[in-house]
Amino acid sequence: MKETKPPAAEEKETQNDESDDDWEKIADNMKEEPEADKKDDGDGSDSESGSGSGSDSSSSSSSDSDEFLGYRSPIVCIMGHVDTGKTKLLDKIRNTNVQEGEAGGITQQIGATFFPDIALEKQTQKVNEDFDIEVPGLLIIDTPGHESFNNLRKRGSSLCDLAILVIDIMHGLEPQTVESLNMLKMRKCPFIIALNKIDRCLNWTSESYTSIADAMERQTDPGTKQDFQNRLNNIMVQLNEHGLNCALYYENEHLSSTISIIPTSAMTGEGVPDLLYMLLNLSQNLMGSQLVVEQELSCTVIEVKSIEGIGTTVDVVLINGTLKEGDRIVIAGRTGPIVTTIRALLTPAPMKEMRVKGEYIHHPSISVSMGVKISAPGLEEAVAGTELKVIGPDDDVEELKSEVQDGFDSILENLDKSSSGVFVKASTLGSLEALLAFLEEMQIPVFDVGIGEVQKKDVKRASIMKEKKLPEYAVILAFDVKVNSEATKQATDDGVKIFTADIIYHLKERFEAYIKEIQESKKIESRAEAVFPAILEIDKNYIFHKKDPIVVGCKILGGQLRVGTPICVPEKDFLEIGRVGGIEKDKKECKIGRKGESVCVKIEQNTSQNQIAIGRHFDHTNRLYSKISRSSIDTLKEHFKDEMKKEDWEVIISMKTLFKIQ
Repeated sequence: MKETKPPAAEEKETQNDESDDDWEKIADNMKEEPEADKKDDGDGSDSESGSGSGSDSSSSSSSDSDEFLGYRSPIVCIMGHVDTGKTKLLDKIRNTNVQEGEAGGITQQIGATFFPDIALEKQTQKVNEDFDIEVPGLLIIDTPGHESFNNLRKRGSSLCDLAILVIDIMHGLEPQTVESLNMLKMRKCPFIIALNKIDRCLNWTSESYTSIADAMERQTDPGTKQDFQNRLNNIMVQLNEHGLNCALYYENEHLSSTISIIPTSAMTGEGVPDLLYMLLNLSQNLMGSQLVVEQELSCTVIEVKSIEGIGTTVDVVLINGTLKEGDRIVIAGRTGPIVTTIRALLTPAPMKEMRVKGEYIHHPSISVSMGVKISAPGLEEAVAGTELKVIGPDDDVEELKSEVQDGFDSILENLDKSSSGVFVKASTLGSLEALLAFLEEMQIPVFDVGIGEVQKKDVKRASIMKEKKLPEYAVILAFDVKVNSEATKQATDDGVKIFTADIIYHLKERFEAYIKEIQESKKIESRAEAVFPAILEIDKNYIFHKKDPIVVGCKILGGQLRVGTPICVPEKDFLEIGRVGGIEKDKKECKIGRKGESVCVKIEQNTSQNQIAIGRHFDHTNRLYSKISRSSIDTLKEHFKDEMKKEDWEVIISMKTLFKIQ
């Protein structure tokens, strides 16, 4: 391992690097700042604006006015595979324990935390004592890592100025790591990599909240450093395969074109100071013009949720501009744009998570780079991922309504609520979208949806499926919401099943098990109607019994022969001679015979068939067929697809012509 360079020495040498590496998209976003745009050090910075040069005229071109308004906080999205330690890493930064409070320790909602500059300064000084923080702080958006929450990762990544991609040093790149990586590349979003769980390296010696340089110096066991280096090398190879040039951040001489890797431990806090330092260093030195405060409102809805005692609220990320209590706002809705008035602007305390229920701080107004919870009437149909606009005195309301609705991009847009299917309820719109995506993948139709507690009226809606003769869909899937006592009683009375869970894939597993149980039940009920295709050729040398039962040796020419299959002779006017009572292959009983096999078949006859005999009514020159029908084919399609092979369907097609089935 190379000797750790002092980060301060690197800042100056990397600011003017040109990008000519594989991934030019990084450079598109992390453009070098002209020296005039950078703030001078040590001139008495204004703590409120985070600006050390309020009179800097060259930055004014990025603002709507001629006056430089300071810098806003960078918006950072943290992404990665489930269980890589994203939320735990944030917990370590803010000294909270959000992760343990989440169901199964898994993030299932999008969240936001504001870290003020004063809270960041102590950590960054562990890396570079001379580093000045010139922005008001960092706004970090946390996204779920589970595969179902692709929608929330997209929402988070589309908002951010910069991202942290968390990779588990023990496991390398995993499915959602790659998915997150592709999202960031697609959006040309600059990012750094937190190589997490370094404390799990062989014989690692830990100490809380130290810089990675100190942490590496502390490892006296050569095996520890070698284990770390081997794992790092493997992950760098994987990243190279995805077209990325990467380097440990303190060895990175091309910040604008090479991805910086910061080793971290969410358990001990090692590397956390370096992570914060790099976020601020990159933001201030390579992205300054993007962070100049603008007066024009830029605000995006990231989540819609129902909160007990408050009602339906929207969580928004305010990037620029100001929101005030009493403002008339317009946002996209599932059935059309929503115009309402802000009743309350709420934020958690600094360093606290927005999605965690607790005491909120009320604000008469809020400005720039902040996660805000808005309480207002009529938000039940609001759509996340779309823009929020404030209606000014001279604005055309209809024009604003059209603008916000144009940004409506949700799976809910195509939801056909008039169709038959299950009823879905969730605590947030993001969770609802994740569930709907899963149901769409399973080809399970959805009848209706909602956000918030399951109520009696929801059960009554779900029970409509029984009237439609679809009892298997008389189901409510309730994710992370309560079921009130009236709803529980109504469900018992109406025979409606309510599946609840506070972890999305537990709900998926329970519902999958239920669907499988229903399918197996239907299979059993329809087994008698399921006639599998089979074509048999009688071996004239193996006719053991001519009637009741008929026992003959046969070669299976096509399809599959099963016990219970009705057998007929098409050449003799489709004469039905009986049902297969048993199959033997190599003198051993079997339930299914396949194409190409020679088997001994016992055909049992009922009273109306027991006079039919081989040699009198048909002989070995006549082929035997399973007696299929339109109904039996439909049954195979509906309930037995998994038991049919491609060649079986080809036999069905040829038999349809023979049996004159449309």
